[in-house]
Amino acid sequence: MTTTPQPTALNFDCETGNYHTFCPISCVAWLYQKIEDSFFLVIGTKTCGYFLQNALGVMVFAEPRYAMAELEEGDISAQLSDYEELKRLCLQIKRDRNPSVIVWIGTCTTEIIKMDLEGIAPKLEAEIGIPIVVARANGLDYAFTQGEDTVLAAMAQRCPDVSPSQPSESAWQQLWHFHRRKEPAATANHPPLILFGSVPDPVVTQLTLELEKQGITVSGWLPAKRYTELPVIPPGAFVCGVSPFLSRTATTLVRRRKCQLITAPFPIGPDGTRAWVESIARALGRPTVDLEEREAQVWQHLTPYLEWLRGKSVFFMGDNLLEISLARFLVRCGMRVLEIGIPYMDKRYQAAELALLEQTCQAMGVPLPRIVEKPDNYHQIQRIQELQPDLVITGMAHANPLEARGITTKWSVEFTFAQIHGFGGAREILELVTRPLRRNQALHQLGWERLV
Repeated sequence: MTTTPQPTALNFDCETGNYHTFCPISCVAWLYQKIEDSFFLVIGTKTCGYFLQNALGVMVFAEPRYAMAELEEGDISAQLSDYEELKRLCLQIKRDRNPSVIVWIGTCTTEIIKMDLEGIAPKLEAEIGIPIVVARANGLDYAFTQGEDTVLAAMAQRCPDVSPSQPSESAWQQLWHFHRRKEPAATANHPPLILFGSVPDPVVTQLTLELEKQGITVSGWLPAKRYTELPVIPPGAFVCGVSPFLSRTATTLVRRRKCQLITAPFPIGPDGTRAWVESIARALGRPTVDLEEREAQVWQHLTPYLEWLRGKSVFFMGDNLLEISLARFLVRCGMRVLEIGIPYMDKRYQAAELALLEQTCQAMGVPLPRIVEKPDNYHQIQRIQELQPDLVITGMAHANPLEARGITTKWSVEFTFAQIHGFGGAREILELVTRPLRRNQALHQLGWERLV
């Protein structure tokens, strides 16, 4: 009996499948909540409006700070006065909401008809007195999470490169008395560090505190809670991302702002969070303290979940660009990853994450997974039927058809909106992954069997 030799390096394939993912304009769902003094204006057709109405309709009672500028047939065919109409809408937004910034989200239609949003915005910004940031977060991207990437890349160019001028003496004295505290001398002995990625405030606090335990001070976050508090990004500052879909923002910070990018695995799972902190500390020349013990404590608390997952298999169809990080974490939890489908792979930005995935597979003694960029869903479903994984993490469009064929699924979009970063986010990831498995066992105990 001969055995098939296991690959010694990650195997990358590329298919020609269509993009089966949400539209990136959905990024307004979490960005308008993160940037509290912002207003998002989506410029597109009625189809875009229907999408936002259905995808974000649950937030209608929360008075969300976004609106839809619908292009009519006359606007598209005759190139009517875009400036005057956008001016009218922005003045209405200023009068009703008075935001600190208006973000124009360009859609597919604005790309196709070559609508000059970048040319209109500076003139209108000077006229109405409110900053206008243009982001082309349209459906031509590979994944819906890249909408956030586009917005943050645009905002990165608006960050100041020097601190504001020193305030007057009385104001400075007030600020000194309010913030006066003794800081460890070591925290000032490294260049500025800016972290980028939109995560909830508790995650911001948690990750900031984890770095402070290692004597590392975070100079700012992009985005900040308020547009008026955007971080100062001087040339030569160190920057590091917290999510794997922010390659455009990273490129902008390096090329336009002359920053130094810290290539690190992403803080997803205890293993990824430890590697993320270690990479930042190494780049800043700081030693780490008690980090191994911190990771071991988290793994100890996750033991009940690990017993559920040990030996089970998972298949990623590809949706939100979190697939590599989640797969690496699940391998460390004892699962076998059969395939990682991903809509788009930036190997430079995810280099450290790919290396950690390879190391984790070798340490756990499991085969290296196949990575498929731009997967063809028809072929993927054939592979799923052949491999019969215990769990398939997929987009919403394919979940019900797979469930009807006896395949247990989990919506990948849930990982996008959950608090999965940092040591504290590991439990949330495992709660999402094990929930369908626990549900199946509970139904089986009640005598329910799948009809396949």
